[in-house]
Amino acid sequence: MTTIVARASESQHWYGRDGSPQYTVTAKNGNPRATTLADARKMSLVPSVTTIIKSAASPGLEAWKLNQMLLAALTLPRIDGEPEEELVQRIVRDSKEHAKMAAERGSAVHSAIESMYSGVMYAEYAEHQAGVYREIEAVYGITEFQPEKAFAHELGFGGKVDLFTSQDSGVVIDIKTKEFSDPAKVEGFDENMMQLAAYRVGLDLPDARCANVFVSVTVPGLVVVKEWSQKDLARGWLMFHSLLNYWQAKNQHK
Repeated sequence: MTTIVARASESQHWYGRDGSPQYTVTAKNGNPRATTLADARKMSLVPSVTTIIKSAASPGLEAWKLNQMLLAALTLPRIDGEPEEELVQRIVRDSKEHAKMAAERGSAVHSAIESMYSGVMYAEYAEHQAGVYREIEAVYGITEFQPEKAFAHELGFGGKVDLFTSQDSGVVIDIKTKEFSDPAKVEGFDENMMQLAAYRVGLDLPDARCANVFVSVTVPGLVVVKEWSQKDLARGWLMFHSLLNYWQAKNQHK
């Protein structure tokens, strides 16, 4: 079986002013630990785009978490004589375990797709890789993309873009893995729009076309490209910029 190292959540990431990722620092015991806001203040780091976006509610994520909880409640049998409080705790643990497994599977698929654009193919994820390549080429007619480009912007935010090209006016792509079998039911959310709007500004590609590429982890090869309109992206930047000002004032870090 192919092993791919899971990607850490970008919401925990920090970046140097030169765009260099600063995800961890060395603890007093010599071991690496996650970078904190206190570290960021000392080292003059900037937060990731998704850290800023999490200042606002995320309806899509919250709905997904609720679905995981409901599924656990419906599928876990109750043990004879089990107190209600213990049942509730088991349901919560089970839902978190399923969420963790789903995240790990999604991260593996995500990493395989980015690796494809670096020339690395994985037999285990070949259908996912081929589906993404096919759909992106069908929409943009471009096959050469740069994967995992990190940046920091002078306004005080950073990030790592999944795929981009500066060809023509540019194309910026963020990959989302999720469970779906019906392409008609796949939709983007405001937080997706804000993320891409911030990415294209961060890359200095203000007029770039931007899209979420939704990759099914349940139906290998099923891919949906959701391109955001220029009007949506302009609105997304206004929303993100407002959240950025809020985050910086709240955390007293710019």
